[in-house]
Amino acid sequence: ATRRCSECCLKCLSGIPYASLIATILLYAGVALFCGCGHEALSGTVTILQTYFDVVRSPVDALDVFTMIDIFKYVIYGVAAAFFVYGILLMVEGFFTTGAIRDLYGDFKITTCGRCVSAWFIMLTYIFMLAWLGVTAFSSLPVFMYFNIWNTCQNTTLVESSNLCFDLRQFGIVSIGEEKKLCTASENFIKMCESNELDLTFHLFVCALAGAGAAVIAMVHYLMVLSANWAYVKDACRMQKYEDIKSKEEQELHDIHSTRSKERLNAYT
Repeated sequence: ATRRCSECCLKCLSGIPYASLIATILLYAGVALFCGCGHEALSGTVTILQTYFDVVRSPVDALDVFTMIDIFKYVIYGVAAAFFVYGILLMVEGFFTTGAIRDLYGDFKITTCGRCVSAWFIMLTYIFMLAWLGVTAFSSLPVFMYFNIWNTCQNTTLVESSNLCFDLRQFGIVSIGEEKKLCTASENFIKMCESNELDLTFHLFVCALAGAGAAVIAMVHYLMVLSANWAYVKDACRMQKYEDIKSKEEQELHDIHSTRSKERLNAYT
């Protein structure tokens, strides 16, 4: 009984698509890091803009920086839900492909629909990889902006003699007509440097950037897994056709031999 149980466990473990499992774990970790840290970093950005840069939310339904931040938050919710489902779909595809290859000579047959699904996942994953590359590039922008401010705060003694100013118009956060700038000699700048919001928001954006990079690596990993599975399935289909033709020919030869044996027996009698 123990031997049968161990054999059953080994058979179950051999059917797990470990490459897809690793890619799924990496994808979930990257998406969770990007969405969680990105959401909190955006909330911290709102606090910094309202508290230290004196930026006020527009009373009308105008497309200001706060409206854009709200839109980004809703996008983050959608990304988290979409890639949670997509990771499950890729895992299921990995299980089916692994089962189809391992049970080639069993009841599990590789169909044309299955090959089309694999090809569709390859194309979709490639598009998502390009999308995550764009997200990674876009996520580096707030990291760069916050790094400049954070680095200035870390070296306040070196910039005491020169009054440096951060103008939000340079980053496109406010319109050209609004003058929202923060200078190193101002009291708000000193308070911002002494607070935890700046340091926390900066490092949250760094973590979000790392999460986007992890998602890109997961997409590349998925592409390698899906391409390998596609090649295996293609070879398995050829082998399946060969085995079907071979079995059919052997059956025909057996039928011919049986017919001739009966004819000889009838002729003898």
